[in-house]
Amino acid sequence: MLIDTHTHLDSKQFDEDRAEVIERARAAGISRIINIGFDRETIPTTMALAEQYDFIYAIVGWHPVESIHMLPGDLDWIASLCDHPKVVGIGEIGLDYHWDTSPKDVQQRVFREQIQLARQKKMPISIHNREAHEDVLHILKEENAKDVGGVMHCFSGSWETAKQCLDMNFYISFGGPLTFKNARVPKEVLAQVPLDRILIETDAPYLAPHPYRGKRNESAFVRLVAETVAEIRGKSVEEISKITTENAQNCFAFKEKGL
Repeated sequence: MLIDTHTHLDSKQFDEDRAEVIERARAAGISRIINIGFDRETIPTTMALAEQYDFIYAIVGWHPVESIHMLPGDLDWIASLCDHPKVVGIGEIGLDYHWDTSPKDVQQRVFREQIQLARQKKMPISIHNREAHEDVLHILKEENAKDVGGVMHCFSGSWETAKQCLDMNFYISFGGPLTFKNARVPKEVLAQVPLDRILIETDAPYLAPHPYRGKRNESAFVRLVAETVAEIRGKSVEEISKITTENAQNCFAFKEKGL
């Protein structure tokens, strides 16, 4: 059994066949799916999915690209949702210096506020980091994010960056890009991350793995990521499935919450 630790099945790209996509994931051996609500539009749709399907869970937070649109009441809203039994983390939060939609100072403030909330609620965090490695690490350290830990979503950094994340109690998550033929750095990082710190994800509908690169991604394809992990680490797919499932359960405290 596998867990897709980061997906967006509430995306409009699934409006015509969402039920079939979810059924394909179940048929592919996906035991749990964690869907991400990251702004005023997707938090309600994520919560609706989590309430409709017993094997779908939610992470809620405010995406850095959308941070310019976050109002004071939105943080209170996220805080209230943290008490929902199907919410297992806060995210995806972080910094994105690629898309010029929210000023850096606003992104950093919103990031800090949500780390502080996570520490109050004792919730793990899911980190979005695009072209902002140095500032992400600095803020995580300053805000004592190691107290809650979490996951570096769709990790794209170097081994040096990964080591610092591991030291702060974070799991390193790999998605479709790991399977790309030119993915030298992610493969090098994966080869060195301790097995008990590896997570896998799809980020569907984005970043579909080989051989579906450029097409719509879906949760069933997380098995292709597991196969690549198994190949690189010299393990069977069954072993990697067991390891990454246990890691996800530990990261998001499924057992502690009786989930």
